[in-house]
Amino acid sequence: MSTMYLVLFGILIGSAMTQFYLVAGFVSCLRKWKKPLLADSACPQATVILCLRGGDPFLTRCISGLLAQDYPNYDVLFMVDNAEDPSVPILNQTIADCAFDRFRIDYLTNPLTTCSLKCSGLVQAIESLPATTKIVALLDADTIPHSLWLRELCTALEPNNVGAATGNRWYRPTKPSQGSLIRYLWNAAAIVQMYWYSIAWGGTLALKIDSIRRAGILDSWRKAYCEDSMVRSALAKIGQQVVFVPSLMMINREDCTVSAYQTWVKRQLLSARLYHPFWSLVVAHGVSSAVVILWGCLLGVVAAVQGDVLGALGVFFALFSFHTFLSCLLPWMEHSVFEIAKGRGEDHTWPSKPNFMAVLWFGWLTQWVYTWALLGCLFLKRFNWRGIDYEVEGPFDIKMLGYRPYQTEPKTQEAHSI
Repeated sequence: MSTMYLVLFGILIGSAMTQFYLVAGFVSCLRKWKKPLLADSACPQATVILCLRGGDPFLTRCISGLLAQDYPNYDVLFMVDNAEDPSVPILNQTIADCAFDRFRIDYLTNPLTTCSLKCSGLVQAIESLPATTKIVALLDADTIPHSLWLRELCTALEPNNVGAATGNRWYRPTKPSQGSLIRYLWNAAAIVQMYWYSIAWGGTLALKIDSIRRAGILDSWRKAYCEDSMVRSALAKIGQQVVFVPSLMMINREDCTVSAYQTWVKRQLLSARLYHPFWSLVVAHGVSSAVVILWGCLLGVVAAVQGDVLGALGVFFALFSFHTFLSCLLPWMEHSVFEIAKGRGEDHTWPSKPNFMAVLWFGWLTQWVYTWALLGCLFLKRFNWRGIDYEVEGPFDIKMLGYRPYQTEPKTQEAHSI
């Protein structure tokens, strides 16, 4: 047993140090969020595209922020699913309350059956843009853009070897419910991987039009499930990269149930499974983390049954210390995100902050809920996204199983964000 104890302790220490290194690198990047921005005279013509299907909880604030950008030369294109969509009254009312008039509302016509509705909307929108457009910026309806959002994206795109710029989200729900805390903790860990693996996030993403054309991204979107995870690989073919913009850590306050989290996280993982070259590492990390913890628990139980009380206590203390150490990295990350939000003049407090013991407990729970979702995603062939069923045979073999307008669902059943 002593050898197994040493092996377990060595794995836990190695895992803890590796995670510390990865988080430290991410936090270091976040702390460098203040950078010189493009002057008005250097800002290229940009179009922001917002695809809408359903009335998201923070849609009014999203649209208002979008129409109040501190950027001299941009247009907004609202790509709406259909004229009767629940988002239309919200869109019309919000637009009426704003002075910005350089916008256009289009409706999705003849949605492709070979991709998601969102990809259909993006293809239709980009193909309709004038030749003067140099940059396309995308966001989701749960993103609330601050006034410099677009300028920060376009500034990051200035180097010739950069084809896309992206941000990421930090969940800070208004109510720390079980589902909301699980999603909050999972996302905090996921964004570290996204940073190191250069995974783009469609909730805040800008691309050069020239890069889209040269990399054949529109052709890929016509057969794809999502728009963002494939960007890294597509741009690499033309010698360009995706850059992460630390000032674009966006605060999301949506609540979530446990069942909605399961549905939501499977979609996130499916995106990585289909399109990202490091998917095998994501799986290896998720499964191995669960196996090590499970093995440690079994080792401690066996030691206790065999009368090795000190050994059992040592194992469980090591597991508890490991988990506590990882949990202590969370406030470090959150403080850095808070500083960014504070610098933008945004509310950066928890409406009802969970205590540390709750974080410890839900951290354990998140590991098992996430592992279950990860295993389920490995064999996922069919999924539902905003009321539409899709069948997945391969990365670019997606089939939409019939179209229907969006039907409002109870908030407890579905998380809106992707």
